[in-house]
Formats: sequence, structure tokens, C-alpha cells
Amino acid sequence: MLENITSAVRLANGVEMPQVGLGTYKSAEGGDVEGAVTTALDLGYRRIDTASLYGNEAGIGSAIAASGVPRSEIFLASKMWNDEQGFDATLTAFERSLTRLGTDYLDLYLVHWPRQQTHDTWRALERLYAEGAARAIGVCNHLEHHLEALLAVADVAPMVDQYEFHPWLQQPALRAYCERHGIVVEAWAPLMKGRVAEVPELVAIGETHGKSPAQVAIRWLLQLGVATIPKSVHAERIAQNADVFDFVLTPGEMATIAALDRGHRFGPEPDRGGDR
Repeated sequence: MLENITSAVRLANGVEMPQVGLGTYKSAEGGDVEGAVTTALDLGYRRIDTASLYGNEAGIGSAIAASGVPRSEIFLASKMWNDEQGFDATLTAFERSLTRLGTDYLDLYLVHWPRQQTHDTWRALERLYAEGAARAIGVCNHLEHHLEALLAVADVAPMVDQYEFHPWLQQPALRAYCERHGIVVEAWAPLMKGRVAEVPELVAIGETHGKSPAQVAIRWLLQLGVATIPKSVHAERIAQNADVFDFVLTPGEMATIAALDRGHRFGPEPDRGGDR
């Protein structure tokens, strides 16, 4: 049931992950990210997404510690960067993230981009999962052929694939592949880096419901069963991104948004990716 900001999807291992979280890409260390996380937690968000690349893990850790929200109530995820891949390097990167975040475990640890050494990296993630240091493990930006290669050698299948997903880039075959293999899809750039306001169909649907185009885009993802992590450092927008549980898109509106797919990426191609 999509009831509120804590409504969750169940991962393959039974762990529940809030379907809406706060993304923190380009949220600067210090006041920006600390303010965003504080605002989000005050509003009831319980899912925070970061990465070693973002350079803001320490600020997130400080905000969580100061929030008064028990760590056990927060679903915290991070990722290792490309130059931190490989078995030993991943274990070291994970410990660095724990230290910066001020925690002794992560709820989800992700491979940021597919790389040649991802198989060795995945063995490290499987070890962290077996030891309980990571409650769930997954990948980002993996297409079907990346997932096929990983599943061929994995003892534990990835539980999440976080990739670019919005009305202009829907990749239905990839989503169907993930569904067949029990992999939860999580959308980054769900608001098209601010371009949702330029889509007349989203504007019109929003006017019908008294909602913004951004809220329509988030609600569409939720009704598809996709998790998402819209990012902002502005309190008003963080609040708006959570205000998506008091309306329902009709089948016709869902079909209208499905027809917007144009295969348009705002980020890099996953086979050549690595700047996010």
C-alpha cells in the first residue's frame, strides 16, 4: 500500500526499503547536505542515499547523529566508486564509508557502475552481506547484459538495480528483466534534472490533481512499483517530493506517461559511465 513516506518495497531477502528516499548527489558536504538530511528526517523520510563519490558522507552522518532518529529506523545506502572496485579495495572502501557515516553497518551497499572488476567487487559485497555488515547488496547502472554476467557468477543475486529512470527514459525491457529476477528497480534522476516542468503532459496531469509535474513523475514511479530517490537541498522541494500519497494516477494517465519514453539519457551510457 502506498500510504506515506515510509511505505516500503520488500527486497528479495525480506528487508524492507522505503520506496521514496532522499538523493544527495551534488549536495555539498557541510550545511547543504546536513540541512537536506535534517529536513528530510523531520518530514518523515527514512531512506537516505549517498556514495563515496559524492563527498558528503560525513555530513550525512552528522545530520543523522543529531536528528534523534534511531539509526535502526533509517535505511542508509552508499556506493563504492570505480577506483575502489576489486575485492580488497571494496572492503577498504566500505570501511571508509562506515567511518565517515558514523555507523557500523549499511542497509544497502551498491556497485556504482559496471566495470571489468565488478565480479571481484561482488565477491566482497557477498562477504559483507554474509557478515551482516550490509543488510542488502545491489548495483547501479547495470543493463541486462551486465546483470546476466553478474548473475552467472554470483552466489547472492543483486537485490537492487539503481539506474536512470524517468518519463523520457523508461527502459521497459530492463525493468521487466529485473522483475523476473527479483531485483527491485530504483530510479535516479526521476525529475529529469528539473526538466519535468517542460513536459506538457505532466503539467496537464498535475493540474488535474492539484499537483506539480515533479509530484506526478514521482507518483508514476511509485505506482509502477519502482523506488526512487529525488534529490534536493531545498526544504520546500524536499517536502513536495514527499507529498505524493494523497492522489492516484488513472490507468489513462499512466498510459500517457508511458508514451513519453524517448530513450533520452541525462547521464552517461552505462557501458561508458562513471561521472556520476
